[in-house]
Order: sequence, then C-alpha cells, then structure tokens
Amino acid sequence: MTKTALICGSLAFDKIMQYHGRFGDTLLADQLHRVNVSFLVPTLRTEYGGCAANIAYNLKQLGGEPLMMGTLGQDGGDYLKRMQEQGLETRGIRTIPEAYTAQCFVTADQDNNQINAFHPGAMEYSNQNNVADQGAIRVAIISPDGRDGMIKHARDCAEQKVPFMFDPGQQLPMFSGEELITFIGQASYLACNDYEFEMVMDRTGLAHADIAARLEALIITRGEAGSDIYANGEHIKIPAVTATDVVDPTGCGDAYRAGLLFGITNDLDWATSGRIASLLGAIKIASAGGQNHHFTPQEFDAQFEQAFGSKFR
Repeated sequence: MTKTALICGSLAFDKIMQYHGRFGDTLLADQLHRVNVSFLVPTLRTEYGGCAANIAYNLKQLGGEPLMMGTLGQDGGDYLKRMQEQGLETRGIRTIPEAYTAQCFVTADQDNNQINAFHPGAMEYSNQNNVADQGAIRVAIISPDGRDGMIKHARDCAEQKVPFMFDPGQQLPMFSGEELITFIGQASYLACNDYEFEMVMDRTGLAHADIAARLEALIITRGEAGSDIYANGEHIKIPAVTATDVVDPTGCGDAYRAGLLFGITNDLDWATSGRIASLLGAIKIASAGGQNHHFTPQEFDAQFEQAFGSKFR
C-alpha cells in the first residue's frame, strides 16, 4: 500500500515581524469595536511558508512521502525550484500566471501571540486542482487554502474514498456551521487548536462528544499544555515536549500535523503519532520560520527516545 500523503493547502511567502511588547497592553477590551493601533516591529524577515509546504517539509524530513497540491503565482519560480531541490514532489503544484503567490504578514508579540493579515493571491485558484489527478493516496489533509478549493478537495476525497484530515486553521471563519458539519461528515480526522475547536462547536451547535463520535479521531492542540486525541472511544493525553529554545511559533501547528500524517501512513497508534507530532512542534519552535529547522530521521528518533523513553521504529 502506498504511503503517499496528499497535502492540500496554501503555498505562501511569510513576512514575519516581531513586536517586543504585549498586544494585550495596547488592545483595550472595551474599545475593540473601534481599534486603531500601531505596533513598532524592529525586525522583519521574509520566509518560505504556506501550510502545505510547511507540512510537507516536516513530513519529508521524518522519512514520509508528501505530495503537495497547491498553487503558486507568477513570482513562485524560486520557491518551486527550492522545493524540488529539497526532494519534495511538486507535480501537484499549479502555477497561476495572472496572480501573485499568497503572502502572510505575521506580527508576533513577546508572548508569542500573533496577529496575521493574509493576501490569498494564487491560492484563490486552488479549486482548479483535482485529487483524482494525483495518483494513489494513503491519506490526505485539507489544510488552509482557498475556500472553494477546500470544499472541492474535501468532496473529491470523499468521492475517491481517500481518508482525510480536516484542518481548517485560520480559514475557519470562512465557513458556515452547515459547511463545517459537511466537512466533519466527510473527514476521517479533525485537527484544531483549542480556540478553533470552540469556534467549531459554536458555529455547528454540536457538542464535543457529538463531533468526536462522527470521526475516527479528533485532535485538539493546546500549546504548552500539550494536546488531546479522542479516538476509538478513548481520550489520549499527549504531553508537550520542552523546546530547547522558544524562537518562533510560526509553522508549529503544521509541524504537528506532519507528525500525525506520518503516524497514519505508517499505521502507528495514536499515542505514538501524537508524541511524534508533539516533538516536531518543539523542534520547529526553536527555529525562526516554518522551514529552517533540519534533522535526519535518525536524529529525530534519538530525540524521541530521549523525550519519551521509548522507540517507535
């Protein structure tokens, strides 16, 4: 059986800025209806990003087989070349000549809270890609992408009987409660952070137990408090791994999801998959940007044994 994981999602350039204060000291709770604030950001850098590329980057380093399906703009030639030089499979990436590559403008404060602005660009054409064109797939993930593309790719996966993980992320506000219920009904897995999951429950009107019952696995991440996986009637608590340094949270969620996909494609249990995901997030946060951390599978295995006292392969 193939171990290929289809990674549907954004390909983007990240403009990352660091604010040395706390957003909460400037944003007044009783004045949020008329916000007019400015944050001084002494540092600015441009990184390669996008959920699909971040997930694939991590999965490839683990020894997995990611296949990205996404869209680049007229300015994406260097990015495409970079991915190919890294050994990533890019046949599922479409270039849109009349658009620019998506760009995310990220401002983080000293507590690692983030305020983001996003220009979708070529991402809005993601619905031109077809799951059926990508060959044999073990599992897919529908991560943040163009709204129409996410809906289409989830429908494609359901029709092709490809199990997939729904990861709405920052695109969650784009969907109605009815649309989210449809996604949950089509998906095998749902991955959200704790804030996103509260929004899912609020929009759908579904309780935690009801959502979990409709899925093979529900995964909720909670930052430094670890994560929770609900699967097969069990609640599996995944501990957070202490990072060697806390540098940049950008892409940590994507790294975590790569760990889950590695576990699924290698038929690992959820406790092990969650721990792989947790360690990947800790490795990523110690490096700036979503794709600048490096490790071999052997180095990762050694860190896993050190963190959890056991081996997984």
